[in-house]
Amino acid sequence: MERGDADNFSRMGTLGVEEEFFVVDETGRPTSGSDELVYERDPPPILEERLDHELFKCVIETQTPRLESVSEADDSLRAVREALVEHARNSGYQIAGAGLHPLARWRELEHAEKPRYRSQLDRIQYPQHRNTTAGLHVHVGVDDADKAVWVANESRWYLSLLLALSVNSPYWNGHDTGLHSARARIFEGLPNTGVPTTFDSYETFDRFEKRMLETDSIDDRGELWYDVRPHSAHGTVEVRVPDGQHDPDRVAACVEYTHALVTDLCERYEDGESGFEHRRELLDENKWRALRNGHEAKLLDREFDKAVPLRTLVEHESDRLGVDSLWTLYDGESGADRQRRIHAEDGVDALCEALLLDVEQ
Repeated sequence: MERGDADNFSRMGTLGVEEEFFVVDETGRPTSGSDELVYERDPPPILEERLDHELFKCVIETQTPRLESVSEADDSLRAVREALVEHARNSGYQIAGAGLHPLARWRELEHAEKPRYRSQLDRIQYPQHRNTTAGLHVHVGVDDADKAVWVANESRWYLSLLLALSVNSPYWNGHDTGLHSARARIFEGLPNTGVPTTFDSYETFDRFEKRMLETDSIDDRGELWYDVRPHSAHGTVEVRVPDGQHDPDRVAACVEYTHALVTDLCERYEDGESGFEHRRELLDENKWRALRNGHEAKLLDREFDKAVPLRTLVEHESDRLGVDSLWTLYDGESGADRQRRIHAEDGVDALCEALLLDVEQ
């Protein structure tokens, strides 16, 4: 049982970003291409050992190296995207970005052959068989294990704000779900997902992780798929709540805000703040509001006394942390609204084309 270690929490403020995308054919429809792109062809140097497939052969993941700044992360993300698009093009494929591809019909798509995923399919069954999701995961380095656990606890309230701003999956299995992030709801069908409970120390978290492994509740620590988690191998706080994105500017804004948020929470921990002990049920209510309503969401405030429009929360967070790029996420059309508009105006073929990555952005 491979496990992490408290000593891995040794560097503050580093960044790592994982993006999941859809491999699509010449018509923009999801297709089984990740085996060829990951195993059968050598990727560009920037993608060596940083390219993998997910559960479905139509979903592929890229990873940046460990980065030292937000600006470096933006440059790296764009370079990785450009390399992936070129790598796919050389094999006759294209790459699309969304939390769910509108035409990813899970009954018709192939699952990966990797033993890890075959084990999950056998153990989890239906919820994993239909899991055509693609997300954006942001790692921020934290230099102390107990601090990382506290930051993960405290970040939970902010996750719904980030989800509401990043919604990009209104369609699932060819159907308009009425949600703005159907990915968030589909993914929660799996065990060990959603908003986690709090842990009062790294020792408590480590004991939980160990128990899950020893009781065969999970096959590896990576199957703790919560919206935020201390990553005991990388020494980071990993935020996993945003939908996969088409627009790199929106990714950059999510990364900048996550980095600023984790950094601020680390400083508050060092100042001796006691923090909040939010009930998971109320945090779940906020997440529901975010995935259901997107930019129109009214989220419960930190005290859960009143519902506050998303714009007000964006204004507060932007001013508090100096992250002007939050307005990039809010003022622009959300990914979900964009998908619905294109589908209504020009049809499903145009929607598929609109999700293709444009590496010159």
